[in-house]
Amino acid sequence: MKNNKLNIILGFSLILFATIMYSVIPNFQTEDFDQNIIEDISLGSTTTSLIQDVEPEIDIQTPETIEEEIIIESNSVLEFNETIRIDDIFTTYLIIGSDKRTENSSESRGFVQGERADVLILGIVDKDNIISLVSLPRDLLIENPCTGKLERINSAYKKNDCGNAPENLSAVILNLTGLKIEHFAKFNFEGFEEIIDSLGGIEICVDSTQREGFSFELQKGCQTVRGEIALNWVVSRNTEVLVGDKIVDKDGNDNSTWEKMSGVSDLTRIKKEQYIVTSLLSEVKNFGNLNSLFKFIDALENTFIVDENLTTNNAARLLWNFRNFNFDELKALTVPTKNYETESGAQVLILTSNFYEFLKSESVIGK
Repeated sequence: MKNNKLNIILGFSLILFATIMYSVIPNFQTEDFDQNIIEDISLGSTTTSLIQDVEPEIDIQTPETIEEEIIIESNSVLEFNETIRIDDIFTTYLIIGSDKRTENSSESRGFVQGERADVLILGIVDKDNIISLVSLPRDLLIENPCTGKLERINSAYKKNDCGNAPENLSAVILNLTGLKIEHFAKFNFEGFEEIIDSLGGIEICVDSTQREGFSFELQKGCQTVRGEIALNWVVSRNTEVLVGDKIVDKDGNDNSTWEKMSGVSDLTRIKKEQYIVTSLLSEVKNFGNLNSLFKFIDALENTFIVDENLTTNNAARLLWNFRNFNFDELKALTVPTKNYETESGAQVLILTSNFYEFLKSESVIGK
């Protein structure tokens, strides 16, 4: 009798445990992702038409790329864009940060109305579970295999007759890096704020007091900030730094001297993005209580759209693996580039090293 009672209790406990575990697994929105199409697009040989009952997406373009024809002096400018197919054992993820903006939010962040791919990160996980995050600047000059045109890499993130937006961008990355993208995850910036808030904020350390209008003000040193402030800091293009001491009069007016921060560029912002991402990954390891875990899962569901092949079980396994991950081994890298002005006057970035050689020099491959 005692054994029967014990078995019943144990059975109910297992059911309860399974229910709790299932309830905290993210139920992501998904999008079609056909790897066969990616290969065809990369070779410029696809004639695939999209399914017509899907509503067309907004073309994701920066103001500079709209109706812009990019002309270069010679093909030697893109000499490092062709690379070797990489056969090492990797799992590869394409992480896309898109920004859906309104006219109200555009005033503080310098954005335009619509949506675009503002963050492009390659996640490379090797057989030893070492993670490398490689950022690709949005202004990187590429040749689009679908259209045959020269354009910035984030302009390839759009739906057309070749494929959907993630497939087209993955084809460009395959040609550029030699890596086949197995999975993609797209997040929106507003949801990113929610993720940070679900973790109780994030610590940001700066070496000077800095601000941008009413968007944010960070004091020299380290502070924990909510998601909105963290995002405003990451995307800031007109950051000012405090010169000397801060001076506030008796009426609360700021009479301090501020200077525009020099050297702010797409690469500067990439460093901030990497800082935030690695900090978030570190925070994910430590949930204070079950309530904070549920808030985090809700934020993930509201923020991310993943490919149809990245199943719930795979996503859960990936999150579970983070618990024992040594974040001191995480590599946050940016492809080597330099500024280039095209014949048509466009300001872009071009590679200064072959991607294969770059990964080899950083010990991501060939270990």
